[in-house]
Amino acid sequence: MKTVVHDKKNEITISSRFSIGEGHTPLIPSRFIGPSMGLKNLYFKLENLNPTGSYKDRFAAAFIGTLLQKKVPFCLATSSGNTGAALAAYCAAANIPCYVVVVDNAPADKIRQMHAYGAKTLMVGGFGINTGITNAVFSGLEQLAKAKEVSLPISAYRYCPEGMQGVESIAEEVLRDLNREVDHLFSPAGGGGLTLAVANGVLSSVTPTSCRVHCVQPLGNNTIAGALRNGLANAVEVPRSTTTVSGLQVPGILDGNETLQRCRQTGGTGFVVTDEAVYNMQTTLARKEGIFCEAAAAVSVSGLAEAVQNSEVEPDDTIVCLITGSGFKDMNSPARNTGTKSIETKYSVDNLFQFLATI
Repeated sequence: MKTVVHDKKNEITISSRFSIGEGHTPLIPSRFIGPSMGLKNLYFKLENLNPTGSYKDRFAAAFIGTLLQKKVPFCLATSSGNTGAALAAYCAAANIPCYVVVVDNAPADKIRQMHAYGAKTLMVGGFGINTGITNAVFSGLEQLAKAKEVSLPISAYRYCPEGMQGVESIAEEVLRDLNREVDHLFSPAGGGGLTLAVANGVLSSVTPTSCRVHCVQPLGNNTIAGALRNGLANAVEVPRSTTTVSGLQVPGILDGNETLQRCRQTGGTGFVVTDEAVYNMQTTLARKEGIFCEAAAAVSVSGLAEAVQNSEVEPDDTIVCLITGSGFKDMNSPARNTGTKSIETKYSVDNLFQFLATI
């Protein structure tokens, strides 16, 4: 299947894509965070507005298109949530059974989303947290997929380059929408696949651009960002991921080495942020920008805050932060970390109007 998307300036052709409307997400200017940081040109790329609520829909569109071409009868995947939800939705649309091995303590809302699309989920204790268990699961599933002559759709180039090529379109859209005049692009990272895809998209641009791609990671899963900033040649595996930011708990290397190298080629560097800073930024995005994103998405903006504090960006620079997923993916996160009420207090009619009289 070939999908051709037209706009006023460009024609983008994506081969072998099974589309349910992903991509071409809005790029909007910041109304509060940018000005509060002294930045004149800060933009948010709203990947949370893809069909299942994350950028992983781009991955699923490319991968499921490949499965259909090869006439593979099922999809076997691993996920911390968003990849599984995306694959489940696209498999449902393509009438392909979907099985997802999910990481330990994956958000219940993300698992419910997979179930809503009809996927079968299997959670493994320690998977996505403990390096040994994580590597064992990846290795075993990779062997199983190879035996059945199917690809394993982990959102990493190491396992599924055909799916990750679909993610590179994010960079194409950002550069197109800003006439290629982008100075900095901040991307959150777990295993590095998204950041690598964006860097690849920037570096493969037909028209030269000065866009620097920066890798941002939580302190508790600092495999790439610290190594990039400190000039190391390779990413550094951590024994156990300690961040509570869902989706970025990837203690192994995966695409780390390649991500480090490609970001460096763009002139980018790494930023390491605390979980507390991430959750605070998640709240700020919702309450000041009207963008309700998951914590992993707020990591990119937290990295920008570090860059501003370190005077590593200029007030006139054009800056893009990737908003990778919807806050509705993990409703417990804002309630748990910011004190947001999950259940409202019930008022009587009299008490309601007594309160309203105080406004």
